[in-house]
Amino acid sequence: MNTSAYIREEEVKEEDSHLLSWDEWLRRHVAQLLLFARQQSRSPEDAEDILQDALIRLARKEASGEFVGGQEAWLSYVFASIRRLAVDYGRKSDRRQKREDEACAAEQDGDIYADPWFSSAAADEELKQFMEMQLKKLPSKFSEVIVLKIWGEQTFQQIAETLEISQNTVASRYRYGIDLLRKALRNKKEQI
Repeated sequence: MNTSAYIREEEVKEEDSHLLSWDEWLRRHVAQLLLFARQQSRSPEDAEDILQDALIRLARKEASGEFVGGQEAWLSYVFASIRRLAVDYGRKSDRRQKREDEACAAEQDGDIYADPWFSSAAADEELKQFMEMQLKKLPSKFSEVIVLKIWGEQTFQQIAETLEISQNTVASRYRYGIDLLRKALRNKKEQI
């Protein structure tokens, strides 16, 4: 056997033995990654989402063969990804908050409650029944958010906790459900 070939073969085996499995690597580094994500984000939930997204990016890059640097560069890559994703999450959160504030301001101005159906004392019984029927026709994911928001007087955050979904999902389901109810009401008024 060629001695130099044997030495090179042993060096390769030694290098491979230092590589950790994905699970081992994750167990070794998850606490410090999560701590960093928490420092970069606005909430513990966002930190977990950001960390998950960063790890998915790494896994996809590694699986596609695009990742350069090997396992020793994973940690730096994930830290950098967390930082970038935290900025993106912050911007998304700011935009979402602005939309929610505008929606709340519109509600307070009477924009959403302009129809008599939303004011039970002045509600016309036929219109009330029609809107209740339309609410029942909506997919439950929209109707439950609307009921919790309007009649339950819950905030988007409280609804998100109740339904165990993100605030973004709550807000979009609310807006979409209200839009569907408005369209139904417009169609009803056009028929009259």
